[in-house]
Amino acid sequence: MIIVRKFEPSDFEDVLEIESEAFSEHNPFLYMNFYEMNNDGFLVAEYNGCIVGFVVGYQLTENEGRIFSLAVKEGFRSMRIGTRLMNSILSFFSGKLLHFASLEVRITNIRARAFYKRMEFISCWIQHGYYSDGEDGIIMKKRLTPVDSAIIDI
Repeated sequence: MIIVRKFEPSDFEDVLEIESEAFSEHNPFLYMNFYEMNNDGFLVAEYNGCIVGFVVGYQLTENEGRIFSLAVKEGFRSMRIGTRLMNSILSFFSGKLLHFASLEVRITNIRARAFYKRMEFISCWIQHGYYSDGEDGIIMKKRLTPVDSAIIDI
């Protein structure tokens, strides 16, 4: 059974392992900083006592939440864990009465782009040279509704 819960410091090593597996750029200090500054928006997915995914989001503006990172451990993808994590962070944003959620994705990450589209995010613009290796990023947004806050309970 998959459980989505708030990140705890003992999850740090597992989160870093998933993060380094999923992303070419990574900075372990960012995740502890997010925990210290905004622990309510740092969630993990746990399966049989093991961390198999995480999402980090925060309030960017008065009306918008930003999803900083979402990743699922290899071997656990295509099990709807990413969907559970996304629904959880969107519910968190809706609970803060935010109207929009945004994120960025590498232009070459076709699988993630398709996932975000299924989650009803819309591509808004291309941010040229967004990533440190010079790759462009696509900024995507989603309008939140009161229904989003009823999706899950944490």
